[in-house]
Amino acid sequence: MRNQQTLASTITCSGVGLHSGQSATITLRPAPPDTGVVFVSRQGDVDAYLPVSIEHRIPTELCTAISGAGFQVQTIEHLLAALTGLHVDNVFIDVTASEVPVMDGSAAPFVRLIQAAGIAPQDRKQPFLKVMAPIEVSEGSKKVRIEPSPTPRITYSIHYEHPLIKTQTYEHDCTVHTFENEIAEARTFGFLQEVQALWARGLGKGGTLDNTGNGIVNDSGLRFDNEFVRHKILDLIGDLSLLGMSFIGHIIADRSGHALHTRLVQQILAHPEKWVLLNADPAVEGARPISHRSRLQPAVALQAA
Repeated sequence: MRNQQTLASTITCSGVGLHSGQSATITLRPAPPDTGVVFVSRQGDVDAYLPVSIEHRIPTELCTAISGAGFQVQTIEHLLAALTGLHVDNVFIDVTASEVPVMDGSAAPFVRLIQAAGIAPQDRKQPFLKVMAPIEVSEGSKKVRIEPSPTPRITYSIHYEHPLIKTQTYEHDCTVHTFENEIAEARTFGFLQEVQALWARGLGKGGTLDNTGNGIVNDSGLRFDNEFVRHKILDLIGDLSLLGMSFIGHIIADRSGHALHTRLVQQILAHPEKWVLLNADPAVEGARPISHRSRLQPAVALQAA
């Protein structure tokens, strides 16, 4: 159990969008307790605010995106993973384009950005959603479930016919240290023919061999022998942030992806009888300006000892 955290200062970075190939700049700013993660876009003379929420998620191809308040922003999962992995709960993210910069295809540049800004504790408890009964979603051979566990954990398995990948499984204990050292550096990956097909369709314009871990064509090679499955865990961490709070449970994923990750979030919220809320402060319940916050009414709410 811990208190909420935000940034100690404001910081900016720029790059190109993975799919649009357009220049994009983001500015991360401190936010008050119970704000959550909120994207901000200048609309004429006023700012429009788009909270990170499963209710704002829109179907997209090969990335996670949200829409509302007159704008949308996509490819947000790596940035969200960095914020979640470093336990940054409240932040405003000013955007100049409809996509977050891809940087090197991992969460590491965003981790360094956040660390440069500094992380500041706040005087408000951070709620945790503790899973008490299994919840699962599946689609054919693909599935992802969350089950009770004393600590947050992820076990992820992937299966590809490519001889460099084949079957990979990785177990991740969700701590700041392990995220920084084992997950954040893992880059997105794709097969060269698939990248070329995306380019032909006008997608993936910002994808290069510098930010896509192919492992055969890249001069730099792989950062980890199992970089592929580690990146899938990175994506999952980012996608699960659409839940709106930290979780305690064991997530087990097999051949999963963005669509199933976000379906799991929806199922968790649809079954409040299968979880309890820890470390919640009743005095501020409902203060967070996220539309789905009011739905987080637990079957049993427990105060931390």
